[in-house]
Amino acid sequence: MKTSRLLMPLLLLTAAGGAYAQMYKWVGPDGKVTYSDTPPPPSARKVETKLLIDNASIDTSNLPYELAEAVKNSPVTLYTTSKCPACDDGRKLLSNRGVPFVEKTVSTSEDIAQLKKAGGETHLPFLVVGRSKQQNFEPGAWNTTLTSAGYPESNRLPKNYHNPEAQSAAPKPADDATQRTGQKKKSEPEIRPEALPDPIGNAPPGFRF
Repeated sequence: MKTSRLLMPLLLLTAAGGAYAQMYKWVGPDGKVTYSDTPPPPSARKVETKLLIDNASIDTSNLPYELAEAVKNSPVTLYTTSKCPACDDGRKLLSNRGVPFVEKTVSTSEDIAQLKKAGGETHLPFLVVGRSKQQNFEPGAWNTTLTSAGYPESNRLPKNYHNPEAQSAAPKPADDATQRTGQKKKSEPEIRPEALPDPIGNAPPGFRF
């Protein structure tokens, strides 16, 4: 087994947190549409759910049923860093087994803060499968965790499937560079508030099912 990469502890933050969140939408007996991160009451009608995964999403529409259910119930997030052979091994294991996953890269103090918020330490890779966490790369432990979460033991991904691009664990806002320079990119048209549709019910700002 290749040695895991040890990051210098730029920040020593300790906080509990998960790598995913579930948003619920339902219609109450009074006809009111409600959005919440807690499950609806038994009297709710037209219940819908949406999985939010670390600012990235995995499209399960073309996945086999068993695999799609595993992704919905226990989404996989992999935290990696550069020049990390163990991270490469972990990524390869997930890819060979056909596990859809979101990859988060750790290179700044902000990234380390997010890693710790998700329950990780300074050793990478760090694997999150639903609410289960695996620190360092251990093939046996990783495969056992994936199997327990319902992931097939053989690759069943469509041949044309691609995981989302890896992104920073603490991505900066898209307009960060614009704020520093005080200029707007010419290629980006201005979005006027009135162009956005009114929210439905008490939906969070910008949230759509």
